[in-house]
Amino acid sequence: MNKIKLVALLSLLTALAPLQAQTAAPAMADQFRADGKIYVVITVLALIFLALVVFLTIIERRVAKIEKHLHQGSDKK
Repeated sequence: MNKIKLVALLSLLTALAPLQAQTAAPAMADQFRADGKIYVVITVLALIFLALVVFLTIIERRVAKIEKHLHQGSDKK
């Protein structure tokens, strides 16, 4: 499990490295910021991220419940 976390972290850092090289902000970001729409974009992204976290948490609980049920069933035999 720790290896998976490490690989995920390194992949994220590798993906973000080219973004640090950019010095000028894209024109689209400037326009969104000027119009105040950047907050809408950030809110939508945050809601999508939150929904994914909630969904994965629910799935994890269901899987744990099923695993527990299967484990108890194998003990009875």
